[in-house]
Amino acid sequence: MKKLAILLLIVLMAPSAYADQALVKKAKAEGKVAFYANITAIQPIMEEFTKDKGVKGEYTRISTSKFLAIVLTEHQVGKLMADVLQSPLPIMELLKDKGVLATYKSPAAASYPAWTRKDDKIQIFGIEYVALIYNKELVKPKDVPQRYEDLTDPKWKGKIVMANPSAHATTISWLIGLKENVFSSEKAWMNFVKGLAANKPMFVRSFGPTPAPVESGEKLIAISMPKYIITKAPAPLDWARVKQPLLGTPRGIAITASASHPNAAKLFVDYWLSKDAMQMLADKVGEYVLHPGVYPPIDGMDKAKVLPIRVLSDAEIRSWGAKFKKIFDVP
Repeated sequence: MKKLAILLLIVLMAPSAYADQALVKKAKAEGKVAFYANITAIQPIMEEFTKDKGVKGEYTRISTSKFLAIVLTEHQVGKLMADVLQSPLPIMELLKDKGVLATYKSPAAASYPAWTRKDDKIQIFGIEYVALIYNKELVKPKDVPQRYEDLTDPKWKGKIVMANPSAHATTISWLIGLKENVFSSEKAWMNFVKGLAANKPMFVRSFGPTPAPVESGEKLIAISMPKYIITKAPAPLDWARVKQPLLGTPRGIAITASASHPNAAKLFVDYWLSKDAMQMLADKVGEYVLHPGVYPPIDGMDKAKVLPIRVLSDAEIRSWGAKFKKIFDVP
């Protein structure tokens, strides 16, 4: 009976194993895969993919603010070099609408939550989570914010740094996410927004520059990303364990419709979604990923409630950006 069970298992696994080996063979014949992404510091994953699969992984990092323009321009002139794209979901949705993305459902996505398998083109694998990051050497434990509303306390006036709320799409989406997912009423939310604005935050271009003023002590709190606790170590950074959910924009990955290396692209997406790759992304980059049981090694993050926020339309981003420009008195 035991031998029969083992034989049955082998028979059931054989088609999957054969398919994987067939894909590897085709991918090796193509030689490489080109990957455009807005995530930083993922070179270890690229190197491990190359070593493990025998297919060269080429990574080009493009900032979120430039991603759409670069990819669409290359696509429109027929010179898109990327085989695989990764960016925040709103950008991926726009690229899908423009015909940039190919159809591919990765078998590696089967263990992910059902909501992440958005359609037959985009696979969501993580959340670009946002939290309150503070200087743990300068902020006393009793002063660490317990709720988002604590940012409106006058003691933080001139001590906060955040991405420009009139121009940074993720920050705009985060603020709207608070309205829709955290605050009990629009009035309470608007009081928070106006109170935050009254504390005169420093504005920077994106999340990338937010940790530096907190590291140096110029500012004490950043509306930023917890991953910097890892990537900026041993900087004195910690995150405020607020009693409300953390929010963030879903991150997606997809193959391009014009991929020069389509089999290598499929192999790469399968690898990217694997537990091993997601563990590296969490451990080395501090990302919040959606593979079951994988968390960044940030104290307490495995217990945090992290929610994906709604994808805002271009019109909503422009409209709210204009409103926040007035509220925050952005030059």
